[in-house]
Amino acid sequence: MTDIGEEPGGERVPRVLIVDDQELIRTGFRLILTARGIEVVGEAADGAAAVDAERRLQPDVVLMDIRMPGVDGIEATRRILARNPRCRILMLTTFDLDRYVYTALAAGASGFLLKDVTADHLAAAVRLVGTGDALLAPSITRRLVERFAGEEQPPAVHRDLAHLTPREREVLTLLGRGLSNTELAETLTLSEATVKTHVARIFAKLELRDRAQAVVLAYETGLVTPSG
Repeated sequence: MTDIGEEPGGERVPRVLIVDDQELIRTGFRLILTARGIEVVGEAADGAAAVDAERRLQPDVVLMDIRMPGVDGIEATRRILARNPRCRILMLTTFDLDRYVYTALAAGASGFLLKDVTADHLAAAVRLVGTGDALLAPSITRRLVERFAGEEQPPAVHRDLAHLTPREREVLTLLGRGLSNTELAETLTLSEATVKTHVARIFAKLELRDRAQAVVLAYETGLVTPSG
């Protein structure tokens, strides 16, 4: 028998907090998720309330609207992750090439969803980030970074690459170009297990949360350029 809070395969079902200043969106997302066996532990209508609710309710995943009155989604993301780095945050937006989405990724968000997302995609995305993976396809992240990185603003993600070995710098460069672990293994003639070890060490040394931040960093530090 499957325990409460677990998928049939034994994986834990993520607990979700929904944050949006539009009640209709919050209600719709709650109905979609609960109908698919995902527990919604609470809702919030602005960023300040989201920070308080996350502290009280300890969700695994926060669906966070970017634009809200008062404390917006980006600042709320920063505050939540500063206190609880294990929380996974998915940004909600109306269009994908959004400067605020880029800033949110650099702040530690694990991906983003368009508000017109399909019901099945919404549920799948929540389950995916609940396992610790980043939602964004590297190609989408790259389009965001190519458009907004280095536009007369401080680097969104700053890390010292001096701690990386030459091989780790090579892996990070390829991550920035959007390669999957399988593609990295083929390109570098390594096993996928070895690639995963390199990626894990890069993340640990540079304090990166996921591949989305790795792509941002690769551009911000010049390892990858929009033309390359």
